[in-house]
Amino acid sequence: MKTAWLALSTLIGIVPAAAQEAYPNRAITFICAYQAGSSSDAIVRFMAEKIRPLAGQTIVVENRQGANGALATEAIMRAKPDGHTIFIHSPAAITANDSLLKTPPANTRTGLKVAGTINRQAFMLAVDTTQPYKTVAELTAALKVKGAKATYATYATTATIAGALYKAANGIDPVEVVYRVGAQSLNDMQSGTLDFGIYDPLFALSQERAGRFRLLAIVSPERFQTAPNVPTFRELGMDIVLMGWWSAIVPTATPKPITDQINKWVDAVVAQEDTKKFLNTIGAEPWTISQEEANKLYQSEFANYGKAVAAAKMEKQ
Repeated sequence: MKTAWLALSTLIGIVPAAAQEAYPNRAITFICAYQAGSSSDAIVRFMAEKIRPLAGQTIVVENRQGANGALATEAIMRAKPDGHTIFIHSPAAITANDSLLKTPPANTRTGLKVAGTINRQAFMLAVDTTQPYKTVAELTAALKVKGAKATYATYATTATIAGALYKAANGIDPVEVVYRVGAQSLNDMQSGTLDFGIYDPLFALSQERAGRFRLLAIVSPERFQTAPNVPTFRELGMDIVLMGWWSAIVPTATPKPITDQINKWVDAVVAQEDTKKFLNTIGAEPWTISQEEANKLYQSEFANYGKAVAAAKMEKQ
């Protein structure tokens, strides 16, 4: 009788729970939006190493650098929604990219969802220690004198938007110089070719510790515990808040039992003391919220970044 029922259920497309494939049943791929050795890569590889024993499967990190994360985003959009491909990235960065395009190549608003949150972090404005500027006010005054001869470094969409907001708020017009990663700008910063740069916290804090950078402001809504001496732009009279938050992201069609499992892995890793130490080292704060809260926040980021782009008077591409 049981055999006959199984045969019938197969014919009409009903698969009993016991016959469903376990998850995960093969190697898992973590997609990274930037190149090996980058700040993003450090986070992705750390999470891969910590989740591997929990998943009981090999985890491969695939670096899909290019177009400020757009190539990696397209890769996860095309991935099979079975939990074996996971994008470790910032949902805010995805929405930032979307906000700068007249016609985004893919509908990331409906095509992706957050399975688990990892941390919060924020970009920082930095100057080289060979420069005389001790505050944003001093830097701004100098930029007004230099006009279009001034230059600054970026290498991510969030940094581009932050820079545009800073310019719009102060009536200045330094020229943006876009690099693939922060490290590529170091020589130009040290030579004085660049007046300032907007960097992710891992790179910014590592260069501050090395004595190369002076950090003047952060784009978070309040000061970070990992950088308590760095004032927010809001403190300085500029409403520039572009909070980054890292997550495990999957295609929307991924079944909830699978996203629930991913969520358990991520929460378990973030709760570990060595994870907290690692995140603090890179200027980030551990941060876990429910999948429902995370996806509501993800959806709200489209409006947030749309308003930021409009306030910065940036032309969509």
